[in-house]
Amino acid sequence: MNNIETSVAEKFSDWVHNLNINDIPEEVVNKLQLIIIDSFGLMVSAKNEPYIKSLINALQEHGDCTLVGHNKKVNPFNASIINGTAIHGEDFDDTFEGTPVHVGSVMIPAILSSAQAKNLDGQKFLKGLVVGSELICRLALVAPTAVHRQGFHPTAIFGAFGSSIGVSSLLGNTINEMSSGLGIAGSMASGIIEYLAEGTSTKRLHPGWAAGCGWQSANFAKSGFLGPRTVFEGQHGVFNSFAKNNIEPDFSHITSDLGKRWETKNLALKPYACGTMAQPFIDCALKLKGKIGNVKDIDKIIASVGEGTVHRLWEPLKEKQNPSTPYGAKFSVPYCISIGLINGSAGLNEFTEKYLKNLEVIKLAAKVNYEINPKDEYPKNYSGKIKIIMKDGITYSSSQECLRGGRRDPLSRTEVIKKFEANLKFANVKSSEIEKLYNFITNIFKSKNLNELKEINFN
Repeated sequence: MNNIETSVAEKFSDWVHNLNINDIPEEVVNKLQLIIIDSFGLMVSAKNEPYIKSLINALQEHGDCTLVGHNKKVNPFNASIINGTAIHGEDFDDTFEGTPVHVGSVMIPAILSSAQAKNLDGQKFLKGLVVGSELICRLALVAPTAVHRQGFHPTAIFGAFGSSIGVSSLLGNTINEMSSGLGIAGSMASGIIEYLAEGTSTKRLHPGWAAGCGWQSANFAKSGFLGPRTVFEGQHGVFNSFAKNNIEPDFSHITSDLGKRWETKNLALKPYACGTMAQPFIDCALKLKGKIGNVKDIDKIIASVGEGTVHRLWEPLKEKQNPSTPYGAKFSVPYCISIGLINGSAGLNEFTEKYLKNLEVIKLAAKVNYEINPKDEYPKNYSGKIKIIMKDGITYSSSQECLRGGRRDPLSRTEVIKKFEANLKFANVKSSEIEKLYNFITNIFKSKNLNELKEINFN
């Protein structure tokens, strides 16, 4: 093995091992602070959802790690799964433009549970969070759209590696142990996107499972278990296994300019509780809402879309125009445009059984269709364009040139806090406990013991 050229995993692990906490730029720390605020609000907002209750019933082994929102502790693996699923459950969490991956829902549960299990402080938490987040984002750049096109969820695949390197850093693993952990995680990574067919809950589970893989793979490696060093670039590595082979991977994205170019700072926070690529179309609808006197007077709505989004957000069209489940509605642009025009918002309340049964919403969604725009910039840029044609022939058009909340139009800290508070109120958390949680997470990097979280009462 020593005669083989240094692998991509080893190069990244070497950087992680030698990274000093003081070398992390302030803008990266600030972005991750916002991701933490956002993610904790989402963790708690899902506390009463059936899919979270089912996981808690299934994963009951006691431990030292907090199930945020539940006044309950379980082992690190189970805490990672449940907390990660809660953050991503309503698809309202952060995302990375290009090949969309969700970072907070993987990294925060993985590093939080590991730090609690090992009684480590906020500085160790910060470094583990930083290096894992950076790896996930860089992996997303290697072969944009190729993993999705192969039928896998990028967060599920790339998240396992980010979680692994983050936990390895937190545990103090050696360079060899870190790269071996990445190799092990390659055999743990999984997550198909067949959930799109009927809006079932498996996508919700993907970040949590990836987070749990980090704990297991890092600990396996620390105990001497070996994984393939060439897990990324190898003949049977990740990109040859999980990605379309007609999109050539560029592995330099993983290792070039480490410590100089930080992709983590480009993470986007969502203003709406739905799929990333549907978001600009809601903005389009909101821009036109004031011009439409009565939605019943609309004849049809045509959206101009990128070809790469069709199989996830537009087909099968009948299902997208009348989603079977509230979760399926999150990946239906017809539904998202409809609630934008009718309700003027798209938060957690709009993706519920109540709204799904609203005949006005469904009748309008049935009028929404699409046309492929060959000049659409997807996946380099997420934009939206719609044309509303009224029954009297009048036409209204609007466009959204980028993802709101993304690098070109980021949400302010005030907007993120407002979203955090709204999501906690959705879960009926008392104002006094909201304030306690906010104080904890805004000081998390300075914390001496992350088990202070147990002092917050979520009942």
